Amino acid sequence: MVRVIGFLVGLVFAGVLLISLISNAATYFSNPPAPLASDEFHKEHKELHLASDGPFGKFDNQQLQRGFQVYSEVCSACHSLKLVSFRDLKHIGYNDAEIKKIASDWKTQVPSINPETGEPAGRKALSSDTFPSPFANEVAARAANNNALPPDLSLITKAREGGAAYVYSLLTGYANQAGYKNEKGEELLKAFPDAKTPPNLHFNPYFANLNIAMPPPLTSEGQVSYEDGTKPTVDQMAKDVSAFLVWTAEPNLASRHAAGLAVAIFLLFGAILGYLAYQNLWHEAKRVVRVTGPLDPENQAKSRRAKAKEGIAG
Repeated sequence: MVRVIGFLVGLVFAGVLLISLISNAATYFSNPPAPLASDEFHKEHKELHLASDGPFGKFDNQQLQRGFQVYSEVCSACHSLKLVSFRDLKHIGYNDAEIKKIASDWKTQVPSINPETGEPAGRKALSSDTFPSPFANEVAARAANNNALPPDLSLITKAREGGAAYVYSLLTGYANQAGYKNEKGEELLKAFPDAKTPPNLHFNPYFANLNIAMPPPLTSEGQVSYEDGTKPTVDQMAKDVSAFLVWTAEPNLASRHAAGLAVAIFLLFGAILGYLAYQNLWHEAKRVVRVTGPLDPENQAKSRRAKAKEGIAG
């Protein structure tokens, strides 16, 4: 009886779920949700080709140094690099003396404690320090950025779909919303009059919801003066800082690529040796299959003797 009741209860639940599924599906197809502005006007990231791309990619240290210069002069005013130390810059071509000077001259001091009074204080950064945050805490960061929290950039190219291409597209993708059209030729504010960018936000079709709190950080050519003579266009600065952020997210990329190549060569060599050994030792060997089990003539003879001894027919 209990099983019958349980079966009936389960049948009722299954029926309710089936009715709900059919009802929701009918509602969806008869009255589909209205498209959103972010669905119709969001753009996929642009193509970006860097020296570090591909299985054999290597970092271009000159480009990384230019990218670090863009970060230090532009991006560091709002964004931190809490997982990167000053001494890590040695991997992109800076020497010890240059790293010490960069750390000592960094615009933000490292939080510390005054040993004499025990009060909070600040000190100049050391080579062993990570890049200090431009704000004391999250509250201060939001207060300075219209309640928006600037993300840490250490792993930004790993945390965003598209990686460096997303960063590059975002930096170069700011546009005037008035009269903006998508690839279909549809004008944003005519198709979605309520999609006007709110105050203190900025229109960028490469951002997920089209409106981003960060104002355009790269606004004009020559905003940064490159020491190597490269022309500092907005496009070039965006590419360089994107390449630098690839390095901060994966500083061991080049060595990982080299190790992967070595392992691939080793496995290929081992496979060739294994195949040659098989050809030399086992390819011509005769395979002998030994008959075992109850149909083995020897086992059948033993079975007959045992039956005869016990007086069992058959």
